[in-house]
Amino acid sequence: MNSETLWLVIGFLGQSLFFMRFFVQWLASEKAKRSTIPNLFWYFSIGGGVILLSYAIYRQDPVFILGQSMGLLIYARNIYFIRKEKNEAAS
Repeated sequence: MNSETLWLVIGFLGQSLFFMRFFVQWLASEKAKRSTIPNLFWYFSIGGGVILLSYAIYRQDPVFILGQSMGLLIYARNIYFIRKEKNEAAS
């Protein structure tokens, strides 16, 4: 496998993880019968975001790099809140 093909696979992997966040959100909302965002949404967001940012850097696409970078800050902050709440509940 050449380098270009490998990076395409990486890009599609990142996009697949990013898609999964919408899929798990849809399933959780259907189950709850209301709009909801499960914690797994944020983990798929950060996983897909990191991989897509790597792909964007490889492609040297400043628009894509900026978009993924800003998103990662939001995803990380939400995961921080999730873990903080979990730790407080355990105390």
